[in-house]
Amino acid sequence: MHDPATTWRRSPIGELCWSGGSGPHAIPVVPLVEDVPCVALPLAHLPLIASLGRWAAFCVSAPPAEGEPAMAAVGRVEVSLDPRGEAFADLVEQEVHKHPPTRLRVGSLMARRENWWWMGRAIVRLVDVDRVVGLPPRDRPEDALLVRGRDGDLRVEVVTSPAWPTEPGSLVELWGRNGDDPSGSGEPALVMGHQASPDFERWERWTRRGELTGQSLTLAEADGDPDPDPRPFGLLERWNNHHRVRRACVAGVAEAERRLRG
Repeated sequence: MHDPATTWRRSPIGELCWSGGSGPHAIPVVPLVEDVPCVALPLAHLPLIASLGRWAAFCVSAPPAEGEPAMAAVGRVEVSLDPRGEAFADLVEQEVHKHPPTRLRVGSLMARRENWWWMGRAIVRLVDVDRVVGLPPRDRPEDALLVRGRDGDLRVEVVTSPAWPTEPGSLVELWGRNGDDPSGSGEPALVMGHQASPDFERWERWTRRGELTGQSLTLAEADGDPDPDPRPFGLLERWNNHHRVRRACVAGVAEAERRLRG
């Protein structure tokens, strides 16, 4: 098995998966490394971050090159709020190298002053790896991560389906990409896939949430659909997206500062 920190460092994209009181969660992320693997989530994600407990999985499900492994490293994490971007300043060049929107927003000192809201982060560090699990690669738009379990029993698999319906109550048949189909016992489960446009301004996440019995997911919620080729934003879409992200990040920075003040 490859060293998870090396795989994480080499990968341009990854996934952070966890399960809290509100059930399983997964989001696409930019892999970064301090002394340990980490991610620096923009504070637009602050409401979701509140559900992140002590255990999570750092996943690379779409290897950047042939021969690179797909894997999930499950272990104990620590979360720190960094609304002023002081800790992120030591990581920003890594993210600039991997993520074009970050390059545009904070790729220079002048841009960092103008887009100060993009520097505020919640940093999630994988401080203690419990186990590393090999994954089959997620190499088709309809492939996704299946997340279930809790804490030390957190499980991540790569699955696909012949169809991804959206109607609540629908049954979604999940097939394991490694030939080992999942087998559930009625537990809450989340399926998450994602694709990005070439410039990463559009990074689309789609999800299916429900209960897993055998290899059938009884659908409770659905958001989005697999997209084989997300197109870049047009000029007006780009402007609207920028201001939507800015508003969410500004609100997240203000809330993080309030929490730190106690």
